Amino acid sequence: MSVRTARLEAPGTLLNTFVGTAALDRGIRLFAMLVVTGLTVLAAQISIPLPFTPVPFTLQPMVVLLGGAALGPRLGMMSQVLYLALGIAGLPVFAASPLPQGVLRLLGPTGGYLMSYPFAAFLTGALAERGFDRSYRTSVVAMGAGLALIFACGIAWLAWFTRPVPAGLDAALRTGLYPFLPADIVKICIAAGVMPSIWALLRSRSGDSR
Repeated sequence: MSVRTARLEAPGTLLNTFVGTAALDRGIRLFAMLVVTGLTVLAAQISIPLPFTPVPFTLQPMVVLLGGAALGPRLGMMSQVLYLALGIAGLPVFAASPLPQGVLRLLGPTGGYLMSYPFAAFLTGALAERGFDRSYRTSVVAMGAGLALIFACGIAWLAWFTRPVPAGLDAALRTGLYPFLPADIVKICIAAGVMPSIWALLRSRSGDSR
């Protein structure tokens, strides 16, 4: 077994498989984290407002979960912490909303979803670090766990903490979960295939190079 093949078979995330701890490698890690942050910003701009809910439809959860799986728990979390920091600073990184950009967005109806991103990325990354991203079935579990955390935080915020008026649990489920669940299940099924496909491609290339 070659050194490259051994690294592919060892536990760890995709980024950790190819990046070490030297100064140059730390720069690559930083760059990868910034890329995921940038993709989260881009995904926020592709949003579809829905007339029956204050929560828009976006592609951000897919980016958050895939970024966590690729980067690992700590860098995945930091990529989303940076995203929120940019938003709190007032930069136009959040999805379109009647509320202004800035910290007030975290107090609005989407605040729970936004604040869950670092933790969802950490959870999915931690599972990926343990090999959950190597097969489609376990990748669905990792992505589903991260998505469940996003929904749990988002619904709880809508139900009990949204300002100026909390929605209540029943209204939060009707506006923050039910309309999005079918599409998000499809997105998870698609996203869950990305990482196993990349690992399979790397293994096949590693085998061809021996």
